[in-house]
Amino acid sequence: MKASKFYFKSRKKISQEEVAISAALLIKANFIERLTSGVYNFLPLGLRVIKKIEQIVREEMEAVGGQEILMALLNPRKNWEQTGRWESFDALFKVQSHFGGWFALSPTHEEVITPMVKNFIHSYKDLPLYLFHISDKFRDEPRSKSGILRGKEFIMKDLYSFHQDEKDLDEYYNKVKKAYQRIFKRCGLKAFVVEASGGTFSRFSHEFQVITPAGEDIFYYCPSCKFCQNKEIIKNTKKCPNCSHPLEELRGSEVGNIFKLKDRYSQSFDLKFRDKNGENKHVMMGCYGIGISRLLGVIVEANYDQDGIIWPKETAPFQYHLVRLLKGSTKEDKIIKKQTDLLYNKMVKMGLDVFYDDRDELSSGEKLVDADLLGLPWRIVISEKTLKNNSFELKERKSRKVKLLKLKDFDKTVKAK
Repeated sequence: MKASKFYFKSRKKISQEEVAISAALLIKANFIERLTSGVYNFLPLGLRVIKKIEQIVREEMEAVGGQEILMALLNPRKNWEQTGRWESFDALFKVQSHFGGWFALSPTHEEVITPMVKNFIHSYKDLPLYLFHISDKFRDEPRSKSGILRGKEFIMKDLYSFHQDEKDLDEYYNKVKKAYQRIFKRCGLKAFVVEASGGTFSRFSHEFQVITPAGEDIFYYCPSCKFCQNKEIIKNTKKCPNCSHPLEELRGSEVGNIFKLKDRYSQSFDLKFRDKNGENKHVMMGCYGIGISRLLGVIVEANYDQDGIIWPKETAPFQYHLVRLLKGSTKEDKIIKKQTDLLYNKMVKMGLDVFYDDRDELSSGEKLVDADLLGLPWRIVISEKTLKNNSFELKERKSRKVKLLKLKDFDKTVKAK
C-alpha cells in the first residue's frame, strides 16, 4: 500500500481529553478518530489491526470447536424482562421505536442466544454446542476517559457453550482458558489469569489482566506459586493464601473474562434437553468474552516508547515500512524513486505486507518520525547514502540498531526474518 493513496496523515495535536496513552498515540498516528466521549471511528490502519486481532481470535475459537454466528444488536424488551435485567442492568441502552415498542442495544447476548438455541437443542445428542460471534456492543458507561479501553460502543467476541452437566462445562471452561492464553500471547501480551467473583453463578470466574498504568483494576499476584486474585474478593492482601509468600499489588486492564453461567439463563428461557434416561434437564451454559477493540488499546499500552507505537508482529497493520528519502536534487531523486519503486513492486510480488511512504511533500525527518510513530515491525530505507553501496537500511522497530544490507541479498534477508 502506498502512503500517497492511503487514508493517512499523522496529527500534531490531539484533544487534551485523551488521558490514555493508547488513545493519544492511536489518534496521533491516524488509527482511530474520536467522535464523542466513549465513541470512536476506526480508520484504515486501525481497522487493519482490528481484523488481525479478530482473525487470531477466530482461529483459536474454531480450534476449540466454536462455530461463528452473528446475532442481532437490537433486542426486544421482553427478552430482557424475562431475565430480570431490563431494570437491573445499569449500563443498558434503551431505545423506543416510533411505533411504541422498546428495545435494548445489546451489551451482551445471553438474552438472544439462549432462546435461539431452543430451536436446536432437544436431546443430549445435540450437546455440547459452542457458538461465538464478533460484533459491536453498547454500554451506557458513566465514565469514558480511557479511550477505547472503556467505551460506550465497542467490538467484542462472545463465545457461549452449552452442556449436559457441570463436569462437561468445567472441562470446556479449562480448554477455553488455555485458548485465551494463546490468543493474548499471539497478540504480544502477557496476560495474568486472575480469579474474580463468579457472582450468583459460581464461586469464581476468571479475568485476563494485562499490566498497564492505565488499568482500572487492581489484583494481587504471588510470584512464588502464581496465585492471582482480584482485589474485590481477596481477604488478606499481604500474604498468599496458598504459600504465605508476600503478594504483589498490580494494576491491569482486563482484556477477557470467562464465566460458568450454569443454568441461570436456561431456567429463564426454559432451555431443556432430554438425557439418556428420557428426563428433561436444564442445559448448563458458559460464556467467554474478549474485548476486540479494547485489545487494540491494551496492545498499544503495553508496546510503545517515547517515539510511538511498537506493534507486535501478528497484530501490526503492515509488517514492513518502506521509506524513500529524497535528496532534493532532480537527478539523484529520480534514481532513488526508481530503485524504491522497483523494491516495492518486488515486495508486493513476494506477497509481503508493505506500507510504502512515497510522499514527496514531506521531508526525510518527517517521514522517519512518522515511521517511528506508526511502529511497524520492520523499517526499510532507500536513500542516496544507501544507493552508493547498492544497499538498503533495515531497522527493527523495537531495536535501535540500523543495518546496512546489500539489495542483492534482500530475498535472503527477508526469509531469515
